[in-house]
Amino acid sequence: MIPTTTTLEQLEAMSPNTLVEHLGIEYTSIGEDHITARMPVDARTHQPFGLLHGGASVVLAETLGSIAANLVAPEGKFCVGLDINANHVKSVRSGWVYGTTRPVHVGGKTQVWEIRIENEDEELVCVSRITMAVMDRK
Repeated sequence: MIPTTTTLEQLEAMSPNTLVEHLGIEYTSIGEDHITARMPVDARTHQPFGLLHGGASVVLAETLGSIAANLVAPEGKFCVGLDINANHVKSVRSGWVYGTTRPVHVGGKTQVWEIRIENEDEELVCVSRITMAVMDRK
């Protein structure tokens, strides 16, 4: 499903001068049915109590879902976010979190992607789902 010709270097090349770069998000794996990235849990991604900010988790989730959706969009189309939700189930104070996105539905007008974010011990931190609209390029 995800083009096997896509490389991590190509994904990283989209990050300069974006929120992705500012938060330190790094792509770590790309496969036929997934993309994985990691994000540091540090001053850039903390909320005032020293925990991973839920909004930072949503940025990681939206980044992964959006990139994946656009990689599988038909020629002449692109995808934009319609809706995203996130359930934060475990706190993290430091280290890295790893997000992996996989398709739930890839249609001609919408796509739905699930993103699971885990800590370094592979414990679930956040589960998110993004719905993307498939649009015509003009």
